[in-house]
Amino acid sequence: MKRSLAAALLAAVLAGQALAQEQEPFEPEGYRTDNYRAPVPATLAGARVLSTAEAEAIWRAKSGAFVDVLPRPPKPKNLPDGTVWRDAPRRNIPGGIWLPDTGYGTLPPAMDDYFQRGLARASRGDKAALLVIYCLADCWMSWNAAKRALGYGYSNVAWYPDGSDGWERAKLPTEEAQPEPRPEQ
Repeated sequence: MKRSLAAALLAAVLAGQALAQEQEPFEPEGYRTDNYRAPVPATLAGARVLSTAEAEAIWRAKSGAFVDVLPRPPKPKNLPDGTVWRDAPRRNIPGGIWLPDTGYGTLPPAMDDYFQRGLARASRGDKAALLVIYCLADCWMSWNAAKRALGYGYSNVAWYPDGSDGWERAKLPTEEAQPEPRPEQ
């Protein structure tokens, strides 16, 4: 009888651990600063979380500005001299703007300024305008960027956690995107 009780207790503990691992991550107090391609929370305090159908409805109605924050792939450091480097094309939600590298947990001042200017351009200077911020599925970059936009005083922020992956899975149209120019470029 003692063995069956011990086995039952062990099974309950293991089941509880498995359940805890299956639960979605909680929102951190600050920004996520590492392991950006990992499961994201289901919520973002102060922002509306969009499904693909909701994002599509906003896009079709042209009632919000879409802001992609996917980082640009870095140029490989071991390329031989004279090698021409071309980024892989970025397929994006049509009409959106691409502000790469703005979803990291910590932004240098120049990148923070670039992001603020990009959001001001996307919103046409209206901090109440709807901003739909996205990246890829399971990417903390968009979560960080949407949280940062809220911190800048934007009051109508929507986070689209499935990003361009969800958009493409739904067979919605895409277009090749070019990043918004940075001052140093």
